[in-house]
Amino acid sequence: MSELTDDVLMSQIQQQDEHALTLLVDRHLTALHAFARRMLGNTADAEDIVQEAFLRVWYRAHTWQPGQAKLSTWLHRIVHNLCIDLQRHRKGEKMNINIETIQDELAAPSNTPEENLLEEQTSQQVECALQELPEKQRSAIILCHYQGMSNRQAAEVLNVSVTALESLMARGRKTLRQRLQA
Repeated sequence: MSELTDDVLMSQIQQQDEHALTLLVDRHLTALHAFARRMLGNTADAEDIVQEAFLRVWYRAHTWQPGQAKLSTWLHRIVHNLCIDLQRHRKGEKMNINIETIQDELAAPSNTPEENLLEEQTSQQVECALQELPEKQRSAIILCHYQGMSNRQAAEVLNVSVTALESLMARGRKTLRQRLQA
């Protein structure tokens, strides 16, 4: 049953099949959690967001329309919107960035303690600079660079044109370069 397509699983979820939801969660949890963690800067909020996203999938499965977008794109859009809602709710509050949880996948093993320290510092600088970007630029970079989405898929998640996405990416990269060189 694990070889079922996302569309088939969603059809079964629409019929309240809990096992299909479990399979869908198993298939998409890691990518969605990584996306939310990068968007929000910490693991605890990311876990809450992804849990809420899958609850919405369960209770709003009837809104899924196969053929309009890939399910992974639809799921990323749900997570993205939840992240933005949380950030807007907290506007003015300082973001709680937990660098240690992000470093596991960013840091590659090195030979010396000095190299490890340099990689850790670089990862922290990049993550902090990424968190300071405007939300759409940060989202575009995370979706394309970290999540490995095509420009078309990322544009669908952000509900913008591919040209607008490419513009967001260019401005975001330029800002990151400037902040990291300072």
